[in-house]
Amino acid sequence: PAPQQQYNQAPPPAAAPAEPAEVSLTKNRPVSLVKGQKVTLRKDGGVALTYLRMGLGWDPIEKRGLFGNRSADIDLDASAVLFADHNIVDVAYYGQLQSKDGSIQHQGDNLTGEGAGDDEVVLVDLTRIPAHITTVMFVVTSYKGHSFEQVQNAFCRLVDGTTNGELARYTMQGGMPFTGMVMAKVYREGNSWKLQAIGEGIQAKHPGEAAPQLGRFLAT
Repeated sequence: PAPQQQYNQAPPPAAAPAEPAEVSLTKNRPVSLVKGQKVTLRKDGGVALTYLRMGLGWDPIEKRGLFGNRSADIDLDASAVLFADHNIVDVAYYGQLQSKDGSIQHQGDNLTGEGAGDDEVVLVDLTRIPAHITTVMFVVTSYKGHSFEQVQNAFCRLVDGTTNGELARYTMQGGMPFTGMVMAKVYREGNSWKLQAIGEGIQAKHPGEAAPQLGRFLAT
């Protein structure tokens, strides 16, 4: 009988992790996003959103000490970085509170993160964003070099700027040894705008250090 041939079978390719399902905004019920999830910026009935507030917040972790609890003086800064395809063309941050076209407005710097609610707010007028702008990326950087291991309850939330109703929220899982975090992006897809929760760490203490690292988050 003919000798049996040996076949070296390649192992089956590992399945790519499933992308979280895209969700829709629902009136009076904020969507809780998971990392990587997308949402089309349309309200119930298909009406496109025009004016957004992106609220970013965090709390410093309290440490127990001999003389009671104290929290670190952590200065995180939110920035909105504007892209035309793969090129950064503008930024709104604590050093320039408004994009050159006026479509993005940063509401100012919070130096500690103390207190409830949003620590920094970026206003986005989608109707004023020029046609060549394809993505607005929201980044948080740690000015004094504290890592996100020293921060808890970090989140970004999307608010309808005309009704002040919260539409969606992404809460970051803490404990990452990074000084910067790419929280989310708003980007064009056809004639619509979408929001995607990103939640990926980078090493950056200010927007200038973050900028060269942002290109990999443009792919959708």
